[in-house]
Amino acid sequence: MILLPAVDILGGKAVRLAEGSFDEQTVYADDPLEAALGWVRDGARALHVVDLDGARAGHPVNLEHVERIARRCGVPVQAGGGLRTIEAVQEVVSAGAQRVVIGTAAYNDLELLDEAVARLGDRVVVSVDARDGRLAASGWLEQTELPVQVAIERLTGRGVRRFVYSSIDRDGTLRGPDLDGIRTVAASVRGSFIYSGGISSLEDLRAVRELRQVNLRGVIVGKALYEQRFTVSEGRLALEQRG
Repeated sequence: MILLPAVDILGGKAVRLAEGSFDEQTVYADDPLEAALGWVRDGARALHVVDLDGARAGHPVNLEHVERIARRCGVPVQAGGGLRTIEAVQEVVSAGAQRVVIGTAAYNDLELLDEAVARLGDRVVVSVDARDGRLAASGWLEQTELPVQVAIERLTGRGVRRFVYSSIDRDGTLRGPDLDGIRTVAASVRGSFIYSGGISSLEDLRAVRELRQVNLRGVIVGKALYEQRFTVSEGRLALEQRG
């Protein structure tokens, strides 16, 4: 499993939200590139970049920052936020992202999803963002009644093989990971996924690792790194250790 530091961009700055609320944000760096470079210096082998402005607006807003991060950091970047047209997806690819993360549009626009998968294959990652086991959409602003298992099964049927599972209730709270949710998603995914939400300590990372889900390939960490609960290098080691 790999550790992916999160670089969430809002208003041109690196921030973290609490429980997906745009009203509950903390600014950690005035320049997202500096945050990203710091994680790479500390040993990050990949980065998770989210254009929060784009997620709220429905189209990419911070492409310039995505491109700066992808070009300067020298590690694979997966990026998303507001990717609701094939043109927006292509813009993020052109900005240098190795993988593109599609959220709302993967459920609302199957023609877009099919075209993105046809063009990019497993470079397409679909974000499964959930509250209480049910899908949220539109930058976490809309709550649906669709169970995450059903959403994943439908997406798998259209060729999606990579997912990000985010527990919105825990995101930015440092309350610990949603271990039950991880097990549920792992049982549904025919491919691989990455987990995000609530990581606060090395013990949390070890707990995720000890689930031993073979299709869980990584963990996204944001607030815990920004608040220096542990370093990227320590987090990597916690995920890599066995026994």
